[in-house]
Amino acid sequence: MNTNHNNLRNYAVLIVEKLQLAGFKTYFAGGSVRDALLGKEPVDYDIATGATPEQVQEIFPKAIAVGKSFGVSRVPMHEEWFEVATFRTDQAYHNGRHPSSVTYSTPEEDVKRRDFTVNAIFFDPISKEIHDFVDGRQDIEAKIIRAVGNPIERFEEDHLRMLRAVRFASVLSFTLEQETADAIRATASSIMKISPERIRDELIRILVESPKSGDAIMLLDEVGLLEHILPEIKAMQGQEQPPQFHPEGDVFVHTMIMMNLMDKKDKLLAFSVLLHDVGKPGTAVVAPDRIRFNGHASYGAKLSKTILKRLRFSNQDQDDISTCVGGHMRYMEVKNMKQSTLRRLVGAPTYATEVELHRLDCLGSHGGLDNYDIVKAFEEEVKNEPVLPEPWINGHDIIKLGISSGPKVGKWHKRAYEAQLNGDFKSKEELYEWLIKKIKK
Repeated sequence: MNTNHNNLRNYAVLIVEKLQLAGFKTYFAGGSVRDALLGKEPVDYDIATGATPEQVQEIFPKAIAVGKSFGVSRVPMHEEWFEVATFRTDQAYHNGRHPSSVTYSTPEEDVKRRDFTVNAIFFDPISKEIHDFVDGRQDIEAKIIRAVGNPIERFEEDHLRMLRAVRFASVLSFTLEQETADAIRATASSIMKISPERIRDELIRILVESPKSGDAIMLLDEVGLLEHILPEIKAMQGQEQPPQFHPEGDVFVHTMIMMNLMDKKDKLLAFSVLLHDVGKPGTAVVAPDRIRFNGHASYGAKLSKTILKRLRFSNQDQDDISTCVGGHMRYMEVKNMKQSTLRRLVGAPTYATEVELHRLDCLGSHGGLDNYDIVKAFEEEVKNEPVLPEPWINGHDIIKLGISSGPKVGKWHKRAYEAQLNGDFKSKEELYEWLIKKIKK
């Protein structure tokens, strides 16, 4: 159900109101409070309360205890669902992700278990009071991401918080407080104890939501996380490139510039840009004229698939991103391409991502957009017709001309379709006559 922001907030307020009327301290918590203080519209509302899950259930009979052992319920309100968590203190963490048990506590104690001060502020939407026990508002004003309490302890409790620290700093354009950054460096290797799926999800958000995705990757590197989660990207550092084509610097610098230039970001584009030259370090050779990276695109496509598989990306994502990586050098040849080849280029399912990848590749290096302009002009030329129309000639037509079924049928079918896409003939009849003559020869 699509609910506008005002309604969503009103529903959240109703939940707080009912719990307060029943005698329980209840506040907005977490990201919604942070975003409101930053002048942004919250996308969701988490609620913290003194009521136990059982008491929440009594007030909201349709509530579902989704994490009863951690005091978490989901409460429905006008077909929307809100997470309501009981104020709690976490006991020892046993797996670097979850506490072994919890005890219910007070708001003052509850904030001590939270990750960062900017996420540990409570707001009472009824009285309009802010309850800030960790100087979170001060850190928001200073644009700082600071761990609550002892940062080493926070990251040892939940290793994923290290990636979340980078995400919050990058997405909000904040800086990591020094002690918090040092704690990440000290415990960075622990990130590999987290499931690949969780690492993947954080990486996607970092790359897609950060205004400067390249700066976000560099921050991952600065705090020691990059070498553990994406060693292949770390390996691009120091890989020199021919200055006549890449005056900007090594492969890593080039890629980070491209990532910072990304405008309309999505998962497919972000990871295609990040991985497009990942094959260069493994294919670099010093030739007599310059450094060369023969076959780096195809090698990069294979390496990309390995990386994406390791991070548990879907098969479709693996195929699409590796296709973009493997094909990114084709755009250098568009001036010499036949119309049929251009049609296949523009008609590819991943074309929109590939052409934007090429544009960024140029802007992040030599700056020339000649090939990009050619492709976009062709795209405009064919926009009112099917880029890849149905073939006029099919396999049955070719068999009727005396070609036995098998590879030869495919060969002649390909030649006929190429001629059609090239615009060599005005009609199916003309193409068919040409095919008859060619086969007779």
